[in-house]
Amino acid sequence: MKIEVWSDFVCPFCYIGKRRLEKALDLFPHKDEVEIEFKSFELDANAPLYNGKSIHESLAAKYGMSLEQAKQNTAQIAQQAANEGLTFQFDEMKPTNTFDAHRLAKLAKERGKEKELTEKLFSAVFIDGKDVGDLDTLADLAEATGLDRQEALQVLNNKVEYADKVRVDERMAQQYGISGVPFFIVNQKYAISGAQPLDTFIGALQKVWEEEHAKPQFQTLSSDGSNGAFCADGSCEVPEKED
Repeated sequence: MKIEVWSDFVCPFCYIGKRRLEKALDLFPHKDEVEIEFKSFELDANAPLYNGKSIHESLAAKYGMSLEQAKQNTAQIAQQAANEGLTFQFDEMKPTNTFDAHRLAKLAKERGKEKELTEKLFSAVFIDGKDVGDLDTLADLAEATGLDRQEALQVLNNKVEYADKVRVDERMAQQYGISGVPFFIVNQKYAISGAQPLDTFIGALQKVWEEEHAKPQFQTLSSDGSNGAFCADGSCEVPEKED
């Protein structure tokens, strides 16, 4: 089973949905046969790099709400995160452009470190209050993941490297009609939209597994429902003729 996950590192529900999927997989008996692949998605490709504004100021300006309303919204999200064991620190969050972070994730994928770096990027944004638009910060996270820091910096400073791989993911999202994240596609056939409850993920995993591994059901085509001559277990049998 393969699960493709479209997400953005500054999307709180992407982190929450990721954790719920992981919890569902821990309860799934076929966990070792499930492959997770993360896909790039930018909530705002034109977002500026961190400019000193808090997430609450950014949300208030973007959606025409008061600072108090923005804080109420993030407090509700933080409670949902807490239910999954995540301690979101919205007061410390640094909203920024994530394109370089996505490019770095593609390098990590090639080096077999996609899962580890993805977790570190989410944690950096929502728990540690780090600026994942800053190249040195990204290089630090790469190094902490086990990647070569100098290679990471070389990639990050060259804006072309891995950009095409990010854009391929984003075009694929457009083709699938994905307008919001997180978005999960299982075996390129089944879709789960949003940070669904744990039970939904568990049920979806089981349903997909059963449907993908169901034994074919055949309908007997002989007029009387009987079997013809056949061989099995080293012997062959001819059906008796009716009188």
